[in-house]
Amino acid sequence: MGLSGLGDLVLTATGDLSRNRKVGLLLAEGKSLEQAVTSLGHVAEGVYSARTVLARARQVGVEMPITETVVALLDGQLPVTEAVQHLMVRDPRGE
Repeated sequence: MGLSGLGDLVLTATGDLSRNRKVGLLLAEGKSLEQAVTSLGHVAEGVYSARTVLARARQVGVEMPITETVVALLDGQLPVTEAVQHLMVRDPRGE
């Protein structure tokens, strides 16, 4: 990853203008995905790309527990508190 990729990652995770971050914050506040996306008024590409990344990972046999949990959260299969708990109780391993 070059400097531009690193900058994009940092901005996505920490920037107040990041649409992906805004969706995450709204979900953490208890909003539904539909409410979060509607309130943005813009596309948050992570909402759509997370499912694509997970599908590809499964095709090539790569385990992606964080992405699996994010997709379950986005699909309404896990509430935020359970999603966090699900990730925190995982056994440590080399990744």
